[in-house]
Amino acid sequence: MRRTDITRDDGTWTALSLEVRSRTRPGLCLLSAERRLLLTQLSRPVLLAAVDGDRCGVEFWRTDAYRPPLPPLRAETARALAGHPDRWAHRFAQHLLDSPAGPLHDGCWLLSPESPLLRWNHGRRPPHEYWNSMLVEGHPDGYIDWFVHSGSWEILPLRPMPDADDSRVKAYRKQARDGTLPPVLLWWVSGLDCHLILDGHARLAAAIAESLTPPLLHLHRTAPVDEVDEGTERAVRLYEAELARFAELRERQGPAVPDGAAVAGPSLARRLRELRTEQRPTWAWPLPGGETQWRRIAREVTADRRWPEDR
Repeated sequence: MRRTDITRDDGTWTALSLEVRSRTRPGLCLLSAERRLLLTQLSRPVLLAAVDGDRCGVEFWRTDAYRPPLPPLRAETARALAGHPDRWAHRFAQHLLDSPAGPLHDGCWLLSPESPLLRWNHGRRPPHEYWNSMLVEGHPDGYIDWFVHSGSWEILPLRPMPDADDSRVKAYRKQARDGTLPPVLLWWVSGLDCHLILDGHARLAAAIAESLTPPLLHLHRTAPVDEVDEGTERAVRLYEAELARFAELRERQGPAVPDGAAVAGPSLARRLRELRTEQRPTWAWPLPGGETQWRRIAREVTADRRWPEDR
């Protein structure tokens, strides 16, 4: 895996770009069959989902098979890395690469603390109220409402959220108050139009219990290398053309005309960052056997409760 730190013009770290190679299929794998999705981890069903015919939402059924791809985080590690999202990102990236049960596969990815979830609290609600509202409820089954929550990008836990008095949550609540709480790792899945919690269910519960904004690391796919290279060439050509246009103006109107670098330079830098960081749809692999196989798996994991109903 090739890693590249993404920074702003002033050198401030903003994200970690990952180029993954020689991993054609992930251990945490999304499979599709018509309007149905199946998330498996090392071939075990973790989540079944069925998109409504009117595309207004998704019914889901969550099993108890999910296991986080990151090892337990020690308190001394949390203290050492507190306030350093860049170091957390590198650590999480290595764990995701080492784990056979994570979502990484060939292509380019981004790990960033700048999740859009941090910008959606337009009503300035208290953190505990806002983050609770972003959690998709229901176990084992529930519903992701695309109509009511369109564009809000909710959070779907991959296992039940622990209570505030859970022993792990109590330990993390102290870290949240001390400012040493490790980030919650979220994976954006476009087919569900929501985030899945890859690691940090108890940490998120602790932040909510303390009414604090949780530190996050947001994982999503980005454009492949060849597309980034092509886009870079186009951006550079536009930059050069803009400088040439300003040069012609200077020849005609004199040195009072600027050389254009102050205008074209920031635009070029912004476009190059966007090429490396823009979100791309989540990959899904065809489910062998299609919808028939999906329904067979659904009957097995739901003890034949006929979920969801035929429609």
